[in-house]
Amino acid sequence: MALATQHRPRPSDDIIRGRAARIRIAGFDVDGTLTDGRLWFDGEGRESKAFHVHDGQGLVLLRQAGIVVVLVTARSGPAVERRARELGVELQHGIEDKLACVRALCERHGCDLQQLAYMGDDLPDLAVLEQAGLSAAPADAQACVGDRVHWRSRLNGGAGAVREFCELLLAARNGQPPPPAVDGRGA
Repeated sequence: MALATQHRPRPSDDIIRGRAARIRIAGFDVDGTLTDGRLWFDGEGRESKAFHVHDGQGLVLLRQAGIVVVLVTARSGPAVERRARELGVELQHGIEDKLACVRALCERHGCDLQQLAYMGDDLPDLAVLEQAGLSAAPADAQACVGDRVHWRSRLNGGAGAVREFCELLLAARNGQPPPPAVDGRGA
């Protein structure tokens, strides 16, 4: 059974730039956004993940620009814990209700959901993406998500999509146009 999708009209570059300029917190799903979505298990049942170094540098640049960076994931594990620690970003893991989690983050940091940017790729991210001031998805996000976000990367999850979104946020802070994005329909 296919999930019905509502296509969100793509905002203009000026609207994207305006939304991006207001961002104080940037949240990111992990599996399928910071990774390619595959889960690797060894013979002992230990999980490993592959993260793209360019995405990590983008997160560091956001943090250095004064944007709070948080990884929000339903899964828990040492790989994502280590990566968050290496990058100096906040980690919210084992999260069942991502929207409640980001609402609490916004409250803790004295901002509202319109000052939140969020990038995700699948159903567990949808409620946050629909409420965030600026929502984004990797090129290979599920259609039910990719067709409903404000901005969609030209790159896949785990392959530079996060870096591209970080550059959009940083460009807005510097008054520059956002990088080009794709129209999610048919991508």
